[in-house]
Amino acid sequence: MSSITMKSLKIVWSLACTLVLASNVWSMSRWNEARGVYDDVCYLRQAHLFQRFGSGGFDTNIARDDDHYLASKLKEIGYPGWNHLAQAPCHTLMPAANKLVIQYPPGTGLLLALFPEGHQVIPLYVTATLAVLGFALLGVWSARTPRSVALGGLFGCLAVYLMINPAKASYSIAPTMIVCAAAGYLTARWLTGPRHDVALIALIGFLLGLAVNFRLPNLFLASGYGLFLLATFLVSRTYQTFIEGLSFGAAVLIGMAPTLFANAINAGSPLATTYSGADAVSPDFSLAIIKDYLADMQFVLLLLALGATAYLLRAGSHGARSLALVVAANLLVNLAFFMSHPIFTPYYTIPIAMLSLWTLLFGYLLQPPQAVEDAPARRARPA
Repeated sequence: MSSITMKSLKIVWSLACTLVLASNVWSMSRWNEARGVYDDVCYLRQAHLFQRFGSGGFDTNIARDDDHYLASKLKEIGYPGWNHLAQAPCHTLMPAANKLVIQYPPGTGLLLALFPEGHQVIPLYVTATLAVLGFALLGVWSARTPRSVALGGLFGCLAVYLMINPAKASYSIAPTMIVCAAAGYLTARWLTGPRHDVALIALIGFLLGLAVNFRLPNLFLASGYGLFLLATFLVSRTYQTFIEGLSFGAAVLIGMAPTLFANAINAGSPLATTYSGADAVSPDFSLAIIKDYLADMQFVLLLLALGATAYLLRAGSHGARSLALVVAANLLVNLAFFMSHPIFTPYYTIPIAMLSLWTLLFGYLLQPPQAVEDAPARRARPA
């Protein structure tokens, strides 16, 4: 196909992704920050504390609600016990310190605090969607064949659409989606390019650590990488692979430093959790929870990720197969966690699904041209 036709295809798919963005922005412009969701109020309270106290906002002690911000927000959404803050939702009693604190890590509140009070959610989502669009366009323009252009365009449109549904279900998902796209692209660069790029490995680790500040379960997004780097070291036993694993682990810790700091203030220790109840119970596989996932859109995304992983394991280049191993390990650990968690939501597995799909997409697109041309031969080769 001529370069002019390829360029035209890329322009068409870029316009398609941009139209989905425009539709999203139109829908977002009509959102109401008082939609009656308890989690929303707590994220907005985090933002209010940072705007009011600066770095002192890491302390989420409910006693600091002396300006009645939380009470007024709860009253606004019709919460029955709005004037009894000891009953405030998504707050946890810390017995050692005898204080009630927000259970969530501080990252989402920090980002919301960048925007003016009362007009925080729409700018956060529009900004996050623009960032996702950027990675979608990067995928389209990285493609080398008409089929890969269409693949990049279709997934790009899907990724942008998901910023409305189900990302709207939790404010923490919007920034998480940016991290998933960025980490997926960098992972593909790492494993389809020069393997021993310590700086790139550290950057991936930092991004995945950063994601923990938005949602604590995002910590599991780094699990497949850790297992892959550990296995690589155990097989080779070289100084280089040791440094790669060490750099990755250190970068994850640096990225999640705000959460560790917040835990130290609110829970009394960096390693203590501010979560309680069903969120802090031991794993327990439930057929009912698994059925909920099977009937949800998350299952479709996970199925796509599993299918694409199997494809790259069979037909990808050497680097793409390594990438698929990282994704497979990541999916295994994350699915084991969420399928054994006693609560189901329409967004719990969205981060691992999107990280996997972005990684697999860029892994396919960034393969050397010869690897793409040889793929049919590898698929046809007998076992």
